[in-house]
Amino acid sequence: MRILHTSDWHIGRTFHGHATLDALRGVLETLTAQVRENEVDVVVVAGDVFDSATPAAACYTLLSDTLRALADTGAQVIVTSGNHDSAARLGFQAGLLRDGIHVLTDPSRIGDPVTVSDAFGPVQFYGIPFLEPALLRAQWPGVRSQAEVLGRAMDIVRGDLAVRGGRSVAIAHCFAAGVEPTPHLERDIQQGGLDVVPLSVFEGVDYVALGHIHGRQQLAPRVRYAGAPLHYSFGEGDKPRGSWLIDLDAEGVADATWLALPVPRRLVTLRGPFEDLLTGAAHADAEDAWVCVEYTDALPARDPLRRLQERFPHCAKVVHAPEVLAAGDVRSYAQRVRAARSDAELVDAFLSHVRDGQGTTDAERELLRDVLDERVRAEALA
Repeated sequence: MRILHTSDWHIGRTFHGHATLDALRGVLETLTAQVRENEVDVVVVAGDVFDSATPAAACYTLLSDTLRALADTGAQVIVTSGNHDSAARLGFQAGLLRDGIHVLTDPSRIGDPVTVSDAFGPVQFYGIPFLEPALLRAQWPGVRSQAEVLGRAMDIVRGDLAVRGGRSVAIAHCFAAGVEPTPHLERDIQQGGLDVVPLSVFEGVDYVALGHIHGRQQLAPRVRYAGAPLHYSFGEGDKPRGSWLIDLDAEGVADATWLALPVPRRLVTLRGPFEDLLTGAAHADAEDAWVCVEYTDALPARDPLRRLQERFPHCAKVVHAPEVLAAGDVRSYAQRVRAARSDAELVDAFLSHVRDGQGTTDAERELLRDVLDERVRAEALA
């Protein structure tokens, strides 16, 4: 059996204020073509289908179009909810979907797998939606963390699998790591608001398709993250985009292949003096990319984003990151203000605060002295 593992589509998410819906549509069309070309039997989407619990109408349209296109390839499609999704909204029409599309969002149905068979027999697909411990305490008394609710869910999976038999795939949305959580400190170890779930929780199944982490990761040969199909932050810029193609034979996972997806617009981070970034020939190849600029001048530039967008139309982020911060005075702003003995020193304290340690220059001190002297003369004549 051939399985395509994808996750974290985040339909409706913006990139620094820019819509991503059209870019994501193109990427998902490529993913659908890969499903057809590779004769995939089952497509697994491991949570965070939408970016919001209240997606706009256009987001539903893209999801419906994509699910139909995937089902038209002949593959079964299994979708679970993530922490960004509203399980109720994602799952409300599950009973109305066409054959071959399964949207699993109900924690009470974790023990009811989607069964798909091949020449070696059945494969049980257990969809575990994102589980919020606070909402499950009445149903599962005593659970307080992601590790505990995932542990309870996997106990249900293993119990059902012992009766049904066959090979198995678990689908979950969490932060999993190969460590055991420290007692009473689980909530201090988080990624994106989710507690750490030890890999031992997922023992007993042939493959674990995880979502939540936006970069490709292999935690074990049978436990993997596919990551997101688009780059949603500059911090993800060096992470490949794609999905895992998993082959199951009679014994379990036989092979895993990475299928790369296209990057509609690459992400580039540029660092250097502001004027060099505005005019330097070395940066010409970034003019059609999403650009994050870190300019290293000692003082902030005037209107930096607008000026940079004249050269880099897709400049989305600007950070003032001085190469060397002024050394010396380590007092807080409040301490410097309290210590000021004159108006000139007060202004110097303010400028030093907003300029990362750079106080008034010689020219500014001379101008400031003239202004303050003029004020004294005016007050004397009043």
